[in-house]
Amino acid sequence: MPDVKIMRVSIAADRCQGHNRCCLVAPELFEADDEGNAKARGDGIVAAGLEQKARLAVANCPEHAVRLTGA
Repeated sequence: MPDVKIMRVSIAADRCQGHNRCCLVAPELFEADDEGNAKARGDGIVAAGLEQKARLAVANCPEHAVRLTGA
């Protein structure tokens, strides 16, 4: 059985400035919190088929706050 890597997204809260580009490119993975900053939806696990959107969110964050692990 092949190793299955679980991809997970997260936001470095100390870096996020509320541009919310991640929410625009991957609304399935991110949402705004009560203060307008981005946060990962649920537990941050990237569902199959959303890997490219997760990478796009990382690439589009001007503050480099979006993190992707397990990629």
